[in-house]
Amino acid sequence: MARGFVYLVAVVDGFSRRVLSWRLSITMDVDFCLEAVAEALARYGRPEIFNTDQGSQFTSTALTGLLLDNAIAVSMDGRGAWRDNVFVERLWRSVKYEEVYLRAYDSVGEARASLSRYFIFYNTKRPHSSLDARTPECFYYDHLPQTVAA
Repeated sequence: MARGFVYLVAVVDGFSRRVLSWRLSITMDVDFCLEAVAEALARYGRPEIFNTDQGSQFTSTALTGLLLDNAIAVSMDGRGAWRDNVFVERLWRSVKYEEVYLRAYDSVGEARASLSRYFIFYNTKRPHSSLDARTPECFYYDHLPQTVAA
């Protein structure tokens, strides 16, 4: 942002790299994370495992409770273990270099609108070498029965 910060959370399918849901917040509270997870569950169903880092919003009883109430195993990355969450780390790199660093958003609303366009592009137009040059959306729907959310 031109002034201030916003925090971004995304729920990503680890198999297809598809962004299932995302939210922005001006605070590091758990509410925006809960909203993103609840949307992903409502739209795409229950994964077997949900992987996160160890940020306070992810270790909160509200978020872990939501996952456990839905019989979802919780997997948390160890300190400094970026490889445990490599798909999300790669997403953050793409978001930063292909979207955020190219713009200085004037408002949270502008950031939200621009990121919305980016995630549509990311899911539907941007090919991934790890997916045999297919888009996450194509790969997700081609392999739907095997999809596991991360």
